[in-house]
Amino acid sequence: MLQICNLSKNFIMHIRSDAEIYGFDNINFSVEPGKLVAITGPSGCGKSSLLKCIYRTYMPTGGHVYCTCADGSTIDLATAEPWEIIHLRETEIGYVSQFFSVIPRVSAIDILTNTQTGRGVEAQIAREHAAEYLEKVGIAPNLWDMYPSTFSGGEKQRLNIANALITKPRLLLLDEPTASLDAHSKEWVMDMILSLKQEGTAMVGVFHDEIAIQTLADWRYEMRERKMVPKDYKMEYASEALAEFL
Repeated sequence: MLQICNLSKNFIMHIRSDAEIYGFDNINFSVEPGKLVAITGPSGCGKSSLLKCIYRTYMPTGGHVYCTCADGSTIDLATAEPWEIIHLRETEIGYVSQFFSVIPRVSAIDILTNTQTGRGVEAQIAREHAAEYLEKVGIAPNLWDMYPSTFSGGEKQRLNIANALITKPRLLLLDEPTASLDAHSKEWVMDMILSLKQEGTAMVGVFHDEIAIQTLADWRYEMRERKMVPKDYKMEYASEALAEFL
């Protein structure tokens, strides 16, 4: 589904005499349908920048991001034309950011409805599906017609996740999806992610939450000194952290 080959990213800070900041270098890994690759490491090591290069919010400095599309064709996201990236975001790739940003004065239920109608879902069906997902992530019905700007941080994050998952993308990128969530919300979100995995969605996620890693991940890599170091074992779901959570 996804093959990362020798991917690198550096940043040129033009405001300071073209100073160069090194992000990461020579990243290689792959993701199969129905599997989740977890990326861990200290803050500032380049984890989120890696996700943004895959999603093409950032343009990689070098390397390739090969994605197998629904029609069986392969596209290099690192070099694809902007219109190709937009099309894939609209049809096949989802992204959960750490930060929630939407058009002001659009209600929570309308955000989820519009996400679906933009992909061809009939309006009434989309609205019913939106209500189902809002309920799944634990957002109270009296908030569905409210603007997300009035929500708490956890409510915004849950809405953010629901908006990414509701279209059931073939490839899902997750940047700290369980951050700022309480225990019950975290459980709902992890259940939804596991359900998507069972339906074949390939995922790459940045995590600090050990329980989420043990629950969701099939493979784990750590970012160290601009490199990504693979673990030499497959993630086991049974662990002390998971046992304590359950």
